[in-house]
Amino acid sequence: MTSTTSEKVESTPADNRGGSHDVNAMPPLRRAIPLGIQHVLAMFVGNVTVPIIIAGAADLPPDQTAFMVQAAMFVAGVATLLQSLGLGPIGARLPIVMGTSFGFVPVLIPIAVGLGLPAALGAALCGGIAMAVVGLFLPWFRFLFPPVVTGTFVVMLGILLMPVGLAYAGGGFGAADFGSIHHLGLAALVLIVTIGLHQFCRGIWSEVAPLVGLLAGFCAAIFLGYVDFSKVTGADWVSLPSPFGIGIEFHLAAIVPVVLLSLVTVAESIGDIVGTTAGGLNREPTKKELSGGVMADGIASVFAAIFNAFPQISFSQNVGMVALTGVVSRYVVAIGGVFLMLAGLLPKLGSVISSIPNAVLGGAVLIMFGMIASAGIKMLSSVPFDKRNMLIIGTSLTIAVGLPAQEGLYAGLSENVIAMIESGLIPGALTAIVLNLILPKSRISLPDGTETNG
Repeated sequence: MTSTTSEKVESTPADNRGGSHDVNAMPPLRRAIPLGIQHVLAMFVGNVTVPIIIAGAADLPPDQTAFMVQAAMFVAGVATLLQSLGLGPIGARLPIVMGTSFGFVPVLIPIAVGLGLPAALGAALCGGIAMAVVGLFLPWFRFLFPPVVTGTFVVMLGILLMPVGLAYAGGGFGAADFGSIHHLGLAALVLIVTIGLHQFCRGIWSEVAPLVGLLAGFCAAIFLGYVDFSKVTGADWVSLPSPFGIGIEFHLAAIVPVVLLSLVTVAESIGDIVGTTAGGLNREPTKKELSGGVMADGIASVFAAIFNAFPQISFSQNVGMVALTGVVSRYVVAIGGVFLMLAGLLPKLGSVISSIPNAVLGGAVLIMFGMIASAGIKMLSSVPFDKRNMLIIGTSLTIAVGLPAQEGLYAGLSENVIAMIESGLIPGALTAIVLNLILPKSRISLPDGTETNG
């Protein structure tokens, strides 16, 4: 009775929070709109970077690259609505922001270059179908993901993303002036404003701390002349989505590696879902939430391929946002999804957001990525730290963090295998799953003298 009461108290939103801390509550729009925009801003640049990278590798003309960027925003908005609001059994119905997966980039680039962009989209469509099928049957495979495994997943996510956050703070990957004082200063400004509001303010000001920090950094960047608005003035006002605008082709050589990577990526999706419920709702996800969430990833990826975009997956940045702000209303995130759709339909709006300097985003995501790792540690705090579980956690983290840092260990493998190893999360996740299956469980002595598996 006591635990039930406490759960009800935790899930009941405080009066001054306007329902933003209840997953099924809809806060007033004056509160929900800025919170929703805040959820998607942190992932915006990451979402549009994937098509830019692949288009650049395939040497596409600027107009086709811009077309793919708009498609990426539109599809991410639709996918976020599907995930947060749900459609029948599809969707976790949790505050999850969807976007284009970085994990597929190393595999899709050689496909796009060697076989063409339609082949890459065809492979992505098949990968989406595979993910949806896995999601449908996920309840039968839930035993593969006990708390010691999922908690380790979430810790991995945070740790592996931390260097990315610092790269943004330094000006972004490949920046000519990487590490310049103005980049670090802008990141520090966002960091200080966000932490200050989050810790020393109450109500809406605490909840929108990351958004205010981003706006403060953006305004400072404009004042200092570090924002380029040329793309905004040259962008069209309206751009409608065009299904099969690039085309789709099916090549077995492209389909096999993408489908295999899609199946392994399910572990990342589960980690994000678990991290969201642990960081924001203080509980494990239900079987329905896990199954619906993974199915939504697959269906959204199929939709993405049709509308000229790449595989969709939950964005880990949002896990950190949920843990940082405590805002768990799925309707708030759905508003963010609508904002993403509009950005995909209104190129000028998308161009304004794309003009936010990497360093400004870096100041925000530094905190969020750290909060992801914290959510994972919180999940693991309920796991017995016996020899078995410590071995699973330690070995998995060693593989996830250490292996990608030593490229010479796997340089002789195929490009597809190298791509999966370089992600860090995939080999680490597989290590955790396999060790959990093969290591004998601890024996616990009961008062009557018998023993049982721990």
